[in-house]
Amino acid sequence: MALLWKRAWSGDIDLMNDYKISQSDPMHRIFIGRFYHHTVKMLFGLRVRDVDCDFRLMRRSIFDRISLEKNSGVICLELMKKIHDAGFRIAEVPVHHYHRAYGKSQFFNFRRIFKTGVDVMKLWWSLVIRHEHLAAQQARAASVGLRQPS
Repeated sequence: MALLWKRAWSGDIDLMNDYKISQSDPMHRIFIGRFYHHTVKMLFGLRVRDVDCDFRLMRRSIFDRISLEKNSGVICLELMKKIHDAGFRIAEVPVHHYHRAYGKSQFFNFRRIFKTGVDVMKLWWSLVIRHEHLAAQQARAASVGLRQPS
């Protein structure tokens, strides 16, 4: 976390994103996770190693230019795509991943995985095919420009 903090305040980075360098999960979770990450990186044109990282530090100014609409598990994917398309500078920091000490994952069941797949495809249609976020961003910028005195 200290490395995230140090790099984030260097002034040249808008978003610090972590990625796992070791993973202490069962093999089926590692396989599903890798498949998901490679698929969404390809579909959404992202260059980050982990779109669903556990830690992020980001500048408040990011949210002056983007807005999030999803409230499901794809919100991290929405965030990363919109940040990427807005041209913010992203850096990545490696972190270790440890197996959970207590509890059980609520995600790894067929219904949730299927729902996430459907949500990913809806988001892909909205952000990659239709570019709805870019049109909304341009409209917001135009309305701000109209209100400013010349």
